[in-house]
Order: sequence, then structure tokens, then C-alpha cells
Amino acid sequence: MAVFLLVRHGHNDMIGKKLAGRLPNVHLNQEGQAQAQRLAEAFVDLPITAVYASPLERAVETAQPIADAHDLPVKIHPPLMEIDFGKWEGEDLDKLKQGRVWKQVQGKPSNFRFPGGESFAEAQKRIVDGLLSLSREFSEKEMVVVTAHSDVIRLAVAHFLGLPLDNFQRIRIHPASVTVLYLNHNQGFFGPINYTFEFPKL
Repeated sequence: MAVFLLVRHGHNDMIGKKLAGRLPNVHLNQEGQAQAQRLAEAFVDLPITAVYASPLERAVETAQPIADAHDLPVKIHPPLMEIDFGKWEGEDLDKLKQGRVWKQVQGKPSNFRFPGGESFAEAQKRIVDGLLSLSREFSEKEMVVVTAHSDVIRLAVAHFLGLPLDNFQRIRIHPASVTVLYLNHNQGFFGPINYTFEFPKL
């Protein structure tokens, strides 16, 4: 049973303001860099055997201090990539929330596809398949760090908890939080979900 520490990347200047999506050059800000260092310190005594990250800079930058502390490389795992938000990428969140389709994104995501991008169902399958493929590479009780994005982790949590896709938006995953997932023969079991080392901002 491999143990996965699912880590959301730290803060960047677009969180809560714009839909960063797959835009390049979205880096951790000063707060996010400090969060990444605190994660590395919190994980320093754990028997971590591998560190994987989404290809995006903010995920890699969160993973790097953890990997450095364990003398491991950061391995890029493309299935951990953020959802393809298509034409919504880079858009102002307040503007999107005023649109008539935002209610569907929040209330009925199983029927939604981002214009020119992925559907939530496609993204969830990609993410789950990617985690399962990783789990087959590790023996029982090996501990693996995975740094990714809020929706990526939420979709994975919903799947392995058996929640309907339409309920995944009820899950909260804060920046630099840790979700502990045990994977055994395609079944998921959870420890803490959305554990933060500081009081989360609401």
C-alpha cells in the first residue's frame, strides 16, 4: 500500500484573483516560497522515497525544497497537470463568477466542459489513472510526495472517497496543504485531508 502525500502548491499572486490554469511563468510568491520551506521542514524525518510534481512551475517550486531535503530529484508527472481551462485560462475570477454558466461549474460540474478545454470528467480520469500508475511503481508502505493543484487533488479525493463528481466542489484544498492517500490495488484510503500547518484563509 503506497502512501501518497498530495500537496497543493504554495501561494502565488494569481490565487483568488485569476484562473491561472496552465499559463507558464506563474511562480510562487514570497509567501508561497516560505510555505514550501515549511513543508520541507515538516517532511524532513519522513521516509520519502520519491517526489513527483505537475509540470507547472508553481508545483515544481513547491516540490523542490522537499526533494532537496531528501536528496531526491523532482520527477515531472504530466497526468498531475492542472485542468485545461481553455478560453477561461487567465480570466478574472470575479468576472467569471458573474457569468451565467458559473452556477453549472459549481453545481453540476459533471456536465461541464471548459470552452476549448477539458471536461471535469476527462480531467478526473486523467488524474486518477496517473496516480494509479504511480502506485504500481512502489512497494507497500513507500511514501511518495506529489505536488499538484487544488482541482487536481479535489478530483482525486472525490474519486477515491466514492463521491459523485457533482459533489467534488464541496472539498476544500488550501495552498500548501497535505492530503494523505493510501493506495492499494486501485482502492484509496485516507488519512488527513487538507491538513495545513497554519490556520487556513477562508
